[in-house]
Amino acid sequence: MSRAAWLWRLLSRRLWFRAAGFSVAAVLLALFAAVIAPWVPYDLSAKIGADAVDNILQIIASSMLAVTTFSLTAMVSAYSAATSTVTPRAVKLLLEDTTSQNALSTFLGGFLFAIVGICALSTGLYGEQGRVILFAGTIVVILLIVLTLLRWIEHIARFGRVHETIARIEQVAIKAAHRLPRDPVPAALATGPAPVGARAVCCDGFGYVTHIDLDELEGCAAACGGEIRLAVLPGAFVDPERPVAWLASDDEAIAARVRKAITIAHDRSYDNDPRFGLIVLSEIASRALSPAVNDPGTALAALGAQLRVIAALFDREARDPSNVPLNVTIPALTFEDIVTDAFRPIARDGAAMVEVAVKLQKTLASAAHIAPAMRDILGAAAREARERADAALDHPADREAVAQAHRAIGG
Repeated sequence: MSRAAWLWRLLSRRLWFRAAGFSVAAVLLALFAAVIAPWVPYDLSAKIGADAVDNILQIIASSMLAVTTFSLTAMVSAYSAATSTVTPRAVKLLLEDTTSQNALSTFLGGFLFAIVGICALSTGLYGEQGRVILFAGTIVVILLIVLTLLRWIEHIARFGRVHETIARIEQVAIKAAHRLPRDPVPAALATGPAPVGARAVCCDGFGYVTHIDLDELEGCAAACGGEIRLAVLPGAFVDPERPVAWLASDDEAIAARVRKAITIAHDRSYDNDPRFGLIVLSEIASRALSPAVNDPGTALAALGAQLRVIAALFDREARDPSNVPLNVTIPALTFEDIVTDAFRPIARDGAAMVEVAVKLQKTLASAAHIAPAMRDILGAAAREARERADAALDHPADREAVAQAHRAIGG
């Protein structure tokens, strides 16, 4: 995905952008009646009185303002609940929820449509024929409002809830995993030494890599007549002293293009960073395992979601082949970091809960079946988790249950 397409995608996810688009469309629809009024048969216009349209618009204007306010309040409450009960990192996904954005935009657009229609009727802008078009447009708006309201009622019942948020994070993490050009590898194989004679390209500020424009980098490689080796992946934190790429050219203009192709932001993004999704799922599990919450079921659900994300990391059939550049070398995710980010917090915070400790051992064993080449790394994580559980569990039967589950991974 190009940088321009990426920026457009970020813009289109903003709540105000969708609401503004619906509002402009509603105003244009209300004014459209005056434009095509001359083509409406007079006999048809005589059957629809001004009072019929005006009364309907009055009802829409008064009700949509209240519904819009209620919907906005419900959304803010869901954001606050997710911040306090799930994790603040999940709120970004809720803000980008298309169903809630469409609902709020439709209600606001219906309100503006009614206001503009009432104002135009009071000034006599439409005339007899224009009322017919306005009436037809009003019926269309009512149908959209009813359908949106029915969907919104079903959606708001689960919007921002813990398990729904876990499923949402899992989905975006799986999509990000499918965008990776290659499988995760052990740390020793992730990156090689810097190319001899290559120039280090560094970014100008501090932040996280959120997007890399591979097409632009391909163009840079063609322009310099060599290969570009990336030193970072989305999710990496960079500073002005850390190289983000190695360039086989001393041309400052090409180096500037390489910097521009790598987008830096203050916060991490889910779209191209499956590791961030695993971290957030681990945060949800850790919060659920805190003494104040004491909800091991949520931790078990998070472990299941993490296992499905790891399976997606090694699903080559679902991977997008267009993400494999010709003249740009991309480092691979290090599997040790993935395992540490995903499972160490849960092993630490759930060590005293036998059901969580057993589920963690089974999850690591399943991951070893998915990625047999990583069995040693997963086995080390399983041994560490078992040691934590042995130190925290008091009853011998609980320790034996964890030991039995640990044997499935070859421990």
